[in-house]
Amino acid sequence: MATFLAQKQLFSPTKPVWWAGVLLSLGVGALFYVTVFKTIEYDAAGRFNQQARNAQYNISSRINAYTDVLRGTASFFDASDRVDRASFHRYVGGLDLERHFPALDNINFTQHVTDAKRDAFEREAAHSGDGKPDGYPDFAIKPPGRRAEYSVLTMIEPVAPFRHRLGVDINARDQAARAIAKARDTGQLITSGMPIENTRNAQGWALAMRLPLYRKDLPLTDVAQRRAAYIGSVGIGFSVPRLVQAAMEQMQVRDVHLMLYDDGKNADGSVSPQTLLYDNRGSTQHTARMSDQFAIVLPVDFNGRQWSAHFSAPKSVWYSRFDAFLPWLAMACGFVGAMLFYLLFHTLSSSRLRAIKMAKAMTKELRDSQAKLQQSHHKLRQLAAHADQIKEQERKRIAREIHDDLGQNLLVLRIEADLLASRTRHRHPRLHARARSTLIQIDSTIKSVRHIINDLRPTVLDLGLNAAVEWQIAQFRQRSGMVCELIEHQSDIRIDDRCATAFFRVLQESLSNIAQHARASLVRVELKQAGGMLTMTISDNGVGLRESSRNKVGSFGLVGIEERVSLLGGHCAITGGHNAGTTVSISVPVDYLPPHAPDDFNAGAPLPAGATA
Repeated sequence: MATFLAQKQLFSPTKPVWWAGVLLSLGVGALFYVTVFKTIEYDAAGRFNQQARNAQYNISSRINAYTDVLRGTASFFDASDRVDRASFHRYVGGLDLERHFPALDNINFTQHVTDAKRDAFEREAAHSGDGKPDGYPDFAIKPPGRRAEYSVLTMIEPVAPFRHRLGVDINARDQAARAIAKARDTGQLITSGMPIENTRNAQGWALAMRLPLYRKDLPLTDVAQRRAAYIGSVGIGFSVPRLVQAAMEQMQVRDVHLMLYDDGKNADGSVSPQTLLYDNRGSTQHTARMSDQFAIVLPVDFNGRQWSAHFSAPKSVWYSRFDAFLPWLAMACGFVGAMLFYLLFHTLSSSRLRAIKMAKAMTKELRDSQAKLQQSHHKLRQLAAHADQIKEQERKRIAREIHDDLGQNLLVLRIEADLLASRTRHRHPRLHARARSTLIQIDSTIKSVRHIINDLRPTVLDLGLNAAVEWQIAQFRQRSGMVCELIEHQSDIRIDDRCATAFFRVLQESLSNIAQHARASLVRVELKQAGGMLTMTISDNGVGLRESSRNKVGSFGLVGIEERVSLLGGHCAITGGHNAGTTVSISVPVDYLPPHAPDDFNAGAPLPAGATA
């Protein structure tokens, strides 16, 4: 008890709880800090991703530029009747590779030679040099060995660094041979993905692209025609490090780690292991955690081969000094602002709580009385609802037992009596007459059982509310002789059993009141479901409802209707005047229920036709 009193004093709203204000302010400050920090991190990540995409675009642009150089060289060969080394030297010199295409190592031409023409080609190549120290030398096909076809490097510019490459058969390597064969057969630009000699950068890869050449004025519509017209190919060799470094120079932040990979999809459809083409940090080990870095992987298309560029950079290099200071400033502002608001709120709430405490003390007894009265009223309504529900359940149980036990026994008895009457029809007239009389008596008993079951709970309710309403109106017409119209807006209204029973009982009570008191000649029943509400209106053209009749001692019909509807959360309106008829309108919120299988009560064995219980 002492501990409870101490806690009550500690949390008393009339005393300043300074530590609660401090905790709240710290929470707000921390929220401000996290929000601003995440916003800055998001912006920095956006800048990093944008820079990485710019670098990706620059790499792709340079690859496209070098591809255009290759296509221009192929066009140069196609436009000339004969390209010799001198004209090829002038063409490449005009391109000024070192200035305009710094990553390009060379532009070359390989001549297609068959094994049958190899000897003649080598005899001519042995005297093809120009005699200059840095010019074209005499050469022979290398590596040695006989092959069916050769792609011999015969022209290359600049020639000085690559003069030892003259005569190399690039078909000697299987992967290159497959790529060249595919280019010859398709007429498309290809790259084998294999490294070539890199003269200006010992570290890193150099790659080549090639484009096939064909004789002029020959058809190239199918593979056979392309092979017949094929004369060789032009190619370029370029340095991957120089290409990537030129693209990376435009990034604003230099401390970016880039690893460029070839994913290994070859021109012939085979797959090779992933190959690291370029790493701007070489073999340097970096131990930074991934959570402290921005990272993104972007694809690069290298003329049909798929590259992937892995960019990463420390997050700290993308933050300015103000970015590092701003979260703490936001946290301080949040803490101070929340503390001021808390003090203002506590001052206002303390005054209000004191006033509320005085009002509570003055009205406590009245509230207790009202609460007890409401609780008693609520319990009475619950008791009435429970009693009504028990009554309906008991009616249903009794009807079910009569149907299952007495009904089935009567059915068996009728079958036996009918069988006895059939067998005694010709041999025992008196016994047959007694059997027929017994059969008629059994049918009469079955009809009585059926009426008893329908009085307890009409089985037609299990067929749906529409069927129950139609049945009840038919019974009313038969008993009273009045004209009763039914207006249905939906032919298949499906609601739960409790709601359907309540609507049926309301209809029963209303029609009973009309038959007993209204002296009407016309009754109209309207049933409608719309907007989640089920509405039923029963109106007549009788003498009308007097105000004194509603509060008549010992009359609970209208009160029962209103209570049933109220328990379902609906609304009931009973209107009428002298000689103006009476209208009972009820509306209850309902949910649509899908069709369900009949229960055991409906699925049991039926009684004979015309006597179903």
